[in-house]
Amino acid sequence: MRKVLVLFAHPKFEHSEANQALIQAVDGLENVEIRDLYELYPDFNISIQAEQEALFEAQVVVWHHPVYWYSCPPLMKQWIDLVLEFGWAYGPGGIYLKGKYILNAITTGGSQEAYQHEGRNKYRIEEFLRPFEQTARLCHMNYLAPFQVAGTHKISASELALKANEYKELLLSLRDEGDLNSYQNR
Repeated sequence: MRKVLVLFAHPKFEHSEANQALIQAVDGLENVEIRDLYELYPDFNISIQAEQEALFEAQVVVWHHPVYWYSCPPLMKQWIDLVLEFGWAYGPGGIYLKGKYILNAITTGGSQEAYQHEGRNKYRIEEFLRPFEQTARLCHMNYLAPFQVAGTHKISASELALKANEYKELLLSLRDEGDLNSYQNR
C-alpha cells in the first residue's frame, strides 16, 4: 500500500462546495494524508523541513487546488518555490523525489468545453498545467494525468457527488494498484 500525500491549497475553502465535497470524500482514508496548506500556513511561513519530511514519506503526491488565473493559488506556488529546493528535489544531490508519482487534482469554474482549443480559454487544461508537469520532470517524478472537476459554478449536487466518489476511487487506486504507469496514459 502506497502513502498518498494530498497537498491542498484553497484560500476560500469555506466557500467552495466542490472542494469541500472532494476533501470530505477522501478525508480519513487509510494511508492518505491531507495537508491543508492555508490552514497550516495562514501567514505563508512554510516549514520547509516539515513539508520535505511529508514528501519523503509519500509515494504519490497530489497537488489539489482550484485553477486561479490559469495556475494555482499563491500559497501553492510559494510551496513549490520553497519546498522543492535545489540539491534536495533536483540538481546535484536532488534525489529525494525521484520515482515518486504526482498529479494535479483541480477544480475550474469554467466548463470542460471552455478548456478546448475552440473554447473560451483557447487551450486544453493540460496545456495550462505544463509548468506543473515540467516541475515534476525536473524533480525526476512521474507526472500523471490530472483529475478535474469542471464547471463548478453550475455543477449539480448529483454530478458533484459522482465526481467526489471518482476522486476517492482514484486515490484508492493510486494507493493500492501495482502499476501506476498504466494510469499515466489515461
